[in-house]
Amino acid sequence: MVKKSAHGSYCAYMVQCKYGTYYAGWTNDIKKRIAAHNDGTGAKYLRGKGPVKLVYKKDYPSVKEAQAQERFIKKLTRKQKYVLLSAMKQLLK
Repeated sequence: MVKKSAHGSYCAYMVQCKYGTYYAGWTNDIKKRIAAHNDGTGAKYLRGKGPVKLVYKKDYPSVKEAQAQERFIKKLTRKQKYVLLSAMKQLLK
């Protein structure tokens, strides 16, 4: 059985910090998570590195799939993350 969130889906996301570094995570409420990152109550890595800007978000029906995508993104090098983001921008044109 696939566990659903109260909001209907989970998402993997990537934010860019004010110094240009990237952070990947997953959530079932992206607005709440970005707000938490920006007010310093989110991930310890991001404290003092805000404000963050959402640069990637992909929805998934289960937490397991969102976590798998987060792990995939976290394994990418900075250059590979940039290429991923550039490819997404090209697709959205």
